[in-house]
Amino acid sequence: MTIKTLMDACLLMNQHDQQFFRWVSDFLPGDVIGEGPLTLEPLAGDAGFRRYFRLNTEPKLLAVDSPPKKERNEDYVSVSLALKRFGISRPRIYAVDYSRGFMLLEDLGTRQLFSDLDENNVSSRYDQAEAILQTMQSAKTAELDFPFYDEASLTGEFDLFATWFVEKLLGCALQDGEKKLLRNLCSDLVSNALCQPQVLVHRDFHSRNLMILVNEQLAVIDFQDAVIGPVTYDLVSLLRDCYVQWPEDMVLARVVQYRQRLEGRGVLQNTSDAIFIRWFELMGLQRHIKVLGIFARLSLRDNKPGYLNNLPLVIDYVLKAASSYQEIKEFEAWFKDRLVPSILKQPWYQNHQIRDPVL
Repeated sequence: MTIKTLMDACLLMNQHDQQFFRWVSDFLPGDVIGEGPLTLEPLAGDAGFRRYFRLNTEPKLLAVDSPPKKERNEDYVSVSLALKRFGISRPRIYAVDYSRGFMLLEDLGTRQLFSDLDENNVSSRYDQAEAILQTMQSAKTAELDFPFYDEASLTGEFDLFATWFVEKLLGCALQDGEKKLLRNLCSDLVSNALCQPQVLVHRDFHSRNLMILVNEQLAVIDFQDAVIGPVTYDLVSLLRDCYVQWPEDMVLARVVQYRQRLEGRGVLQNTSDAIFIRWFELMGLQRHIKVLGIFARLSLRDNKPGYLNNLPLVIDYVLKAASSYQEIKEFEAWFKDRLVPSILKQPWYQNHQIRDPVL
């Protein structure tokens, strides 16, 4: 549908959409060219409330309708400018209207790292991704006006697990003793996060948020939730990706190599492989427990059931991490005894395929 057609059909549109499409037309960069009337092609949404539209222009552009009461648009711009200073590729911002949540961004195409990965190129591609992380984590946090991934934030994320995954998705009402067990685990995982060096954290640094450009370099997207937080958080997001799984020996080898590189950059000091791996594993447990709650909420509250198909891999990550440390054995036993019987009955768990599943 073209802008002109949309304007001719105003009576069929709500006021917000009329404003959005007019704004897009008015704020196109002066050097934009294109054949025929301007068109906006709606794209599949993401986990947030944003709407994306691909324009038939040159250079390629995306129009974004990002509700300001639900999305962190000012943070998106702030992080984008910081990444630019660090020399990290990200979508160029052409125009933004904070009050209404409208943006015009560079269109980086459709080639996600996720769809390009295979066993032949994973090493080189992850080298590229980890190089971006190292650059981000070498930034001086005192010069960044970003929120901290503090105890309250980490605890709030952990609580999504009990509310949305355990109680609402699985239908398991928690007893007082179970709530205490989860509180104790949360306290341990928060302590693990806060004891690590605190660096710039993307918070969703995985294969679906890394785009492959025409020059074969990687660019970063979906970074508006960036914070100052634990050094292993983004590494967990990348190597224990919720959408793709790699052999355990490969993952741990990369973790050790990454620690060595951070030490060479001065980000880490006097941190052994064993300590760093422990940070990594417990950080992964915290992240994946959170993700179970988020994916359940996306399905139940936001009517995005497709995320449930990713739960089996996340559950596998949770149980493997829990089995690695003696102090988490109680949680592992509870999860298997209390939740697994309900999990096995779920349609989204049937016919899944993951490497060496725990269940």
